[in-house]
Amino acid sequence: MSLPKATTTRLEAGIEAAVESLLERQHAEGYWWGRLFSNVCMEAEYVLLCHCLDRRQAEREQKIAAYLFQQQSEEGTWSIYPGGPPDLNATVEAYVALKLMGVSADDPRMQKACAFIQNGGGIEATRVFTRLWLALVGEYEWAQLPEIPPEIMYLPKWMPLNIYDFASWARATVVALSIVMNRRPVYPLPGGARVPELHTNGTPPTGDGGVFAALDRALKVYRRFPWHPLRSSAESRALQWVIEHQEADGNWGGIQPPWFYSLLALDVLGQRQHPAFEKGWRALDNFAVDEGDTWWFQACVSPVWDTGLSVLALRAAGVQADHPALIQAGEWLCAKQIFAGGDWQVKRPRAKPGGWAFEFCNDNYPDVDDTAIVVQALNSLRLPDEATRRKAMTAGFRWLVAMQSKNGGWGAFDADNTRTLVNRIPFCDFGEVIDPPSEDVTAHVLECFGSFGYDDAWDVIQRAVSYLRQQQSASGPWFGRWGVNYVYGTGAVVPALAAVGIDVREDWVQKSLHWLAAHQNEDGGWGEDCRSYEDERFAGVGESTPSQTAWALMALIAGGWAQQECVQRGVDYLLRSQRPDGRWNEHQYTGTGFPRDFYIGYEMYRDIFPLLALGRYRQVVLAGE
Repeated sequence: MSLPKATTTRLEAGIEAAVESLLERQHAEGYWWGRLFSNVCMEAEYVLLCHCLDRRQAEREQKIAAYLFQQQSEEGTWSIYPGGPPDLNATVEAYVALKLMGVSADDPRMQKACAFIQNGGGIEATRVFTRLWLALVGEYEWAQLPEIPPEIMYLPKWMPLNIYDFASWARATVVALSIVMNRRPVYPLPGGARVPELHTNGTPPTGDGGVFAALDRALKVYRRFPWHPLRSSAESRALQWVIEHQEADGNWGGIQPPWFYSLLALDVLGQRQHPAFEKGWRALDNFAVDEGDTWWFQACVSPVWDTGLSVLALRAAGVQADHPALIQAGEWLCAKQIFAGGDWQVKRPRAKPGGWAFEFCNDNYPDVDDTAIVVQALNSLRLPDEATRRKAMTAGFRWLVAMQSKNGGWGAFDADNTRTLVNRIPFCDFGEVIDPPSEDVTAHVLECFGSFGYDDAWDVIQRAVSYLRQQQSASGPWFGRWGVNYVYGTGAVVPALAAVGIDVREDWVQKSLHWLAAHQNEDGGWGEDCRSYEDERFAGVGESTPSQTAWALMALIAGGWAQQECVQRGVDYLLRSQRPDGRWNEHQYTGTGFPRDFYIGYEMYRDIFPLLALGRYRQVVLAGE
């Protein structure tokens, strides 16, 4: 296959500019790290946390208020992703935080928000987490919230509803909240900051009713008993679990919710002087972004993920395996490998550690996705200390094999975390609370294994491919659990199938490529709105983005479509939309935290994935000349 000289020149120039730009953004220590954008609940809850802990900062609050108003729509509401519909929970939390920071309810921006909240059913219509924060500041009755008794700590691992039935992110949250919700602390808002105007006296959501609603009612009755023989010891056990699960840098779980609730749990038990509290409080600034006039809080940080993907993109673009920047990145990644135990050992007690986490520091929760990307990245490098690189890859590879679930797929943090019973607890209305295998994580593991030359002669790969075939949507694409959405899932699965030697000419694989081609936009790009998780009409439909276009191209190229017009148009879209500095613009969120509830804008996606796709496209072009 060959291209016209002008096209080849554009392609070479685009790749060169993107490589130069990416190399310039490498940190001195060897890693790449972009900001993670989410929604204003992060900042609102930070303001409320500071109030509860009596650690408010006036200057910072001014910056947070400016940021919140910057994110407000003209209609006075807040969404959970750019261009998304108004979100009641985010709007309530932002309103309460702004009023606490001194913004008058008479401010026209606040009046618009208040009208939306009242029309939407008020505080009573919000999720459990939002009402929980309102209970903490005295604006909602604790008794109206579902129960999470600390006695949950005594449920054995084999019994349904034990803490290890919850996904890692929900587990760390639930344990801390079992303390907070047992003690029911109230940190009243100042008189002028109270929000009676947000109440409509409606009925709060009750979930699906039935057995679990009855269980919650029984727990509320039990709370009123004068004698709770196990409660004190269960609370102590929960506190010990919280302390033991704090990371070395002070965070909990590498994410905002368990971190905030763990600080509150320590506070309500009179543990403000405990080293864990002070370390946790100081560490909050590690997730903060101070932009001078505004201040906002990241839900998480992604240096390991960004670094692994950057290495793969640069290698696909032709950067040498022993380039100084890649040597530095490889050495940094080797140093971040986790050889300590973690919660994953509950389901895999005999497996040896060797995974990587998403963040700078999250030893309790290495994840399969990061580990697969990092092992694949290391496999593409040459380091001065080859023994260390090989040791790291071997340990990571073995850990990945051990983490395969019974159905052949891989979850993110745990194996076989599939008990759906916890989804029915009235408390669990805040998104995903279990961590079953997903198509995209499974695909990344397969592509990693394929980089070592493994194919479906190996039982591990056979089972994974069978899982992917079973999970394929009737119309052809694969669901994206951690990226938006079917374009992401398909963009991961097809290259993985090709990497392990599956004949991509087979009808079932080609069906996914026809689906992609049918969903290409007129401008040559691909896009998919976050609403595709709720409404099938948005599957593969949305404004073109660089990252989603790259995912589609990687699937099509791996599936043998590099010479098709749709691929040429997609490549042209990326080259045409590239900025003079080698980067791309992307305001949409294409990352997923929890489908339907929490989305992420990865700052690095807009640049890493287009370079990866263009690099792979050039490899195919050169191979055909």
